[in-house]
Amino acid sequence: MQSLFRLITKPSIRSFILQFGAALLIGFMLRFVIHLTPVWWLMWIAPVPLLVIALRSNKRDTFWITAVAASVGLSSNLHYYQLVMPAPIAVLVLLAQSWLWVLVIMTTRRIVLRYQSWWTVLVYPVVWCAVDTLMAHCLPDGNWGSLAYSQTEFLPMLQVTSLLGVAGLLFLLALFPSAIALAFVYGRRLHHAPWAYGLTTLLLIATFTYGEFRLQAPSGKQQVVFGLVSIDDAIGLQASATYAASIWQQYDRHVATLAAQGATIIVLPEKIAMLTPANAEQLKRYLSSLAKAHHVWITAGSAIDDGSRRSNLAWMFSPLGILTNSYQKHHLAPPERYYATGVDYQTKVIDATLYGLAICKDMHFASLGRAYAKRNVGVMLVPAWDFYFDQWIASRITLIRGVESGYIVVRSAREGLLTVSDAYGRVLAEKPSSGMPGQTLLVKTNIAARLTTLYSIIGDLFGWLCVLCLVGMAAWSVASAYLRAYKALPNSNLGDASI
Repeated sequence: MQSLFRLITKPSIRSFILQFGAALLIGFMLRFVIHLTPVWWLMWIAPVPLLVIALRSNKRDTFWITAVAASVGLSSNLHYYQLVMPAPIAVLVLLAQSWLWVLVIMTTRRIVLRYQSWWTVLVYPVVWCAVDTLMAHCLPDGNWGSLAYSQTEFLPMLQVTSLLGVAGLLFLLALFPSAIALAFVYGRRLHHAPWAYGLTTLLLIATFTYGEFRLQAPSGKQQVVFGLVSIDDAIGLQASATYAASIWQQYDRHVATLAAQGATIIVLPEKIAMLTPANAEQLKRYLSSLAKAHHVWITAGSAIDDGSRRSNLAWMFSPLGILTNSYQKHHLAPPERYYATGVDYQTKVIDATLYGLAICKDMHFASLGRAYAKRNVGVMLVPAWDFYFDQWIASRITLIRGVESGYIVVRSAREGLLTVSDAYGRVLAEKPSSGMPGQTLLVKTNIAARLTTLYSIIGDLFGWLCVLCLVGMAAWSVASAYLRAYKALPNSNLGDASI
């Protein structure tokens, strides 16, 4: 026992225990901000301890402390990953995300310690924005796990996405803890410190003020009544005729009820049934008669398996029972990566407002959201299918597309949320879906023409500027290292040269 006590009280061992405890504590805090249902306000302060440790520790300790903290935090999503992908792939994804945190923190540490100047307060947010932008454009799931998506409840700050997209929001979200960490570690010793702290304060106040001002805008004058219906129970290829009929009969009842309550546009969820081509034609006739009988617009999701390829579709039927649009999903979720990929955009004018169609994961990509903004869409109708665990984050990512591009989003999800949100990110109404007999949502709202946003015009320009800055910082860092190494050579006279 005494030998164990002596071992624990050794300075090196005691230091390791304290560092490991700090890593676990930070990781525990990160679990609440990296989780699929994050605590939005905690994201503004959670990275501070990690940044402080990075700026006060050596390279090796920073590396393993960050790796442990990130792994603990990200492990909160491991069960969800295992639902949508094989377990080994889920673990690899978790490790890759942990490595990403290590990369961001280590890069920030290197540059801040090297220069210790006011402008280094921008390094942490620039690195995160650069990484996030590259993920959005290069990965099949885009920037699905972006920290910025945690801020959808903070409406004043959320409005910055209408200017600079998710990158702008993420920049501010990372700027605040960066400034706090620098103030804690350096205080006034930071070169031109007032510039760092003053710039951070100015940007946050300006963004908050802009957001509050934007939220005061009046709503449109045209009133529309939306009906949303969802039944979690799915209809597979092997489903019995009796089972399938019971589900469609329930959809029939819900549509009739919503229409009687005044709904003119009704949205059903994604992939209600997996069909053969013959059964798909039969379902089209059924949905056509349903729309005509109740004189409503109906958008419904289904999937077709022709024996060689599957397609994920959304159909829109007019009050006359005409199939006006057939949209094929562009961005496929991990379980459906072998499906056919759509490329066309589908729009329809209803009472002088242009409506667009998308399916679930499509709305996780800002590029698709902007594509509809360029077509001047005022409302997006989105059949969706979530997996219970990700229902909040899936609906909120979709909500942000509406703020970025200036339109209302009507999203009806199986195993998720029925949500209607406006062009400012306000949730107008929301209900969780359920199994039989299902769930409905009736929403009366005023709509206007699409709001023109700066982001819908410039796209990810700000994010790519951050990528450019990161590349420039990396190039300068490498060049400086080589220059210092060359000047240290015994027979080098570079130090006497004038540059």
